[in-house]
Amino acid sequence: MADDTLHKQFPPYVPAAGEEYMSEKQMAHFREILSTLKSELMDDIERTVHTMQDEATVFADPNDRASQESDIALELRNRDRERKLIKKIDEALGRIEAGEYGYCDSCGVEIGLKRLEARPTATMCIDCKTLEEMRERQVAK
Repeated sequence: MADDTLHKQFPPYVPAAGEEYMSEKQMAHFREILSTLKSELMDDIERTVHTMQDEATVFADPNDRASQESDIALELRNRDRERKLIKKIDEALGRIEAGEYGYCDSCGVEIGLKRLEARPTATMCIDCKTLEEMRERQVAK
């Protein structure tokens, strides 16, 4: 949803020849992406709150009531995911301000522009993230 709009609004960043990784222009590009995404998510949450308040109908039919409760539960789950994403966006914006954005939290190497374009809240390079996911699968078994 918001991801689709994000990629239409922001074309991929193309660094100039010899441009340093995480230059001011790159930081500004990702700051704008993250801020826009956060704003869109906040608007969605606000819209949901108003919709839920407006549609707070008590149905006499148990099937209608169950359907409404199921819809509300699904909507709340989605909003909870978005709330968690907003927290990650805030953390990413904080890393931008601290000058730490774009570098792996685990090993310190560059995450890469393409990975950050796909997932602006990424905190690990692809190698460290792959290893983490492999460890998680082994523990889950």
